[in-house]
Amino acid sequence: MDQMQSSAVLSDGEATAFSRDGYVVRKGLFSVDEVNALNRIVRDDPVVAESVYGRKDADGGTTELALWRDLQEDMFSDAARSERVVGSVEKLLGGKVAFFHAKLTLKRPRLGGAWDWHQDYGYWYRSGFLFPHMASVFIALDPSNKGNGCLQVLRGSHELGRIEHGVNAEQIGADVSRVTAATQKLELVYVEMDPGDALFFHCNLLHASGPNTSDQTRNILLCCYNRADNVPFLEDPTNATTPIEIVPDDLIMRYADQPISRGKSFHDGSPAR
Repeated sequence: MDQMQSSAVLSDGEATAFSRDGYVVRKGLFSVDEVNALNRIVRDDPVVAESVYGRKDADGGTTELALWRDLQEDMFSDAARSERVVGSVEKLLGGKVAFFHAKLTLKRPRLGGAWDWHQDYGYWYRSGFLFPHMASVFIALDPSNKGNGCLQVLRGSHELGRIEHGVNAEQIGADVSRVTAATQKLELVYVEMDPGDALFFHCNLLHASGPNTSDQTRNILLCCYNRADNVPFLEDPTNATTPIEIVPDDLIMRYADQPISRGKSFHDGSPAR
C-alpha cells in the first residue's frame, strides 16, 4: 500500500487559517489506495446505487446524493470516525465532537448541476442547533476543478454570521442581496482539489458550486460534525447526532472489500455541494 502524504491531525497553523478564513485544505489526507477503495464502493455497491436521489438546479442540471445519519461497520463510517478527521475537527471546534451525518455528492459528466450560495448553518439552525459549533469535511474522490464544478467559497464569510435562506428551485439558498454584497467585500476562491485532499470548513462559510461541464465525474464524500455540547433544543428527526469511537488511521482499509450494510439513506433537505 502506498503511504499517505499526511495522516496527522491539522497543525496549529492550519487551525489558525481555519479561524481566519472559515476553511482550510489538507492535501493528501487520504491515500491513493483509500480513495480507490472508496470509489469502488461508490461505483459498485448496490446499496449506494439504491440510495441515490437527485436534486435539480435552476437550469435543470441534477446532482445525485446518498445521505446517512448512522455509523456502521463500513469504510464510509470509518473514514468519518478516523483519527485524522475527527481529531482535526475537534481541534477546529475546540472540543469533543459528535457525528451529525455524511453524504456522497455525485456530479455526472455534462449533467451534474450547480448549487446556489448557502451556509450549512442556514439549514442546521432550523433544526434547533443553538450555536454554530459545527463543521464539515469535504473529501475529494475525484479531481475537483472549475470544469467539473468544484466548491467555491467566500474567504472569511463565516464572520458574517447566519444569513437568512429561502427556496430557489429545489435548493435552499442564502439571501441573494447579502451574497451579492459579500462578493464585493470578500475574496472568491475556487477550491480545486486532488483525490484524497480534504477541505475542512465552518458551518457559516458561504459556499457554492458550478455545474459539471466536463467529461469527468466530480464525486465527493462529505462528513458533518457538531460539537458534542451543542445539544439541539428542538425535537426534530433531522438533528440526531451520534457519539464517535475514533478509529486509528491505519484501520481505515479494514472494510475496503466489504459491502455497505446500512439500512437506508434518506433525503432530508440537507444542502449538497
